[in-house]
Amino acid sequence: MKYITAIIKPFTFNEVRNALADAGISGMTVGEVSGFGRQKGQTEVYRGAEYTTNMLPKLKLEIAVADALEDKVVEIIAKAANNQEIGDGKIFVFDLADAIRIRTGERGDLAL
Repeated sequence: MKYITAIIKPFTFNEVRNALADAGISGMTVGEVSGFGRQKGQTEVYRGAEYTTNMLPKLKLEIAVADALEDKVVEIIAKAANNQEIGDGKIFVFDLADAIRIRTGERGDLAL
């Protein structure tokens, strides 16, 4: 099993979610996060005063999938979240040792 974490721009979420749903990916966890990478923040104007912020709003998607779905899910996220702009995001893939469905006790791929 794989645990896929993706950091994306918030306005790309609906496209990513719909593309994953169309591919049969049924579950994910989504959280609002903030951070920065190479773009090092941005300059904004608030009440006429210009200031620089280095923490940009992002969404963090977390998806657990069977090994066979890893490449497909990564490809879908990368395509749907890509705007050819700095800050489009990152995808991280981790090995997932186990998963347990609390209600039934199912383990591994059955729990996903």
